[in-house]
Amino acid sequence: MRGSSGYITTCFPTGRHYPGIADRIAEAIQSVDGLCEEFDARRAWTRIPLVVIDFETTGTDPFVDRILEIGLVHFDDGRVTKREGLLVDPGVPVPEESRAVHGITDEELAGAPRFSELVPHLWPLLQGRLPVAYNADFDRSFLLEEIKRCGRPAEKDEPAAVREDVVWVDPLVWAREVLKDQKSRKLTDVAAHFEIPLEQAHRAAGDAEAAGRVLMALSPHMPSMYGELVRLQGRYAAFQQAELGQWKRG
Repeated sequence: MRGSSGYITTCFPTGRHYPGIADRIAEAIQSVDGLCEEFDARRAWTRIPLVVIDFETTGTDPFVDRILEIGLVHFDDGRVTKREGLLVDPGVPVPEESRAVHGITDEELAGAPRFSELVPHLWPLLQGRLPVAYNADFDRSFLLEEIKRCGRPAEKDEPAAVREDVVWVDPLVWAREVLKDQKSRKLTDVAAHFEIPLEQAHRAAGDAEAAGRVLMALSPHMPSMYGELVRLQGRYAAFQQAELGQWKRG
């Protein structure tokens, strides 16, 4: 139920669904838009292999700016199984305002590979995994634009993260729904709320790992089935955008 600080489900206080609700949900979620076809919509999403993605960039516009650091962290059954951080030559100087956020300098990027050179390395790290990102629209849009610039032809075995029809799991949407009393839902503040260490804020691998741990901390308050997660995430994200628009106009 939206607006509750507890479980977001349609169930008795015991946690059990109303009679027949579970079966109807299981049937309805088979046709939810944005599902990754490799994974059964009825499967517990916490048991699906996840790749948490974070990018540091030269700015905020994916059509103009470039990725300069990639963070990828694998979660399997709620545990970190792989963590990787990669610097990327963006092909342009790092703007001062961007450098002030993440601290990455042109000197640090000297000799780093271009994004197109990293694609063969990235593919296996993304393959067979459900993509996750905190404020997912940002990272998803940057990844899709970088892939387009590479001119890489579409392939049947493309990772879910680079398919335009796959919805990424976004812990920020769920933090906004679950942590109603929190003044800030920035990753640093939500991580602090759950006592999750974030030693290198605004560095890609550190942020990605913290985002994944935040997602796991929120998971008891989220739908268990993958398809229902995607369905409700889309609904809540739309509500949040509408509320933000009203706040800005008001």
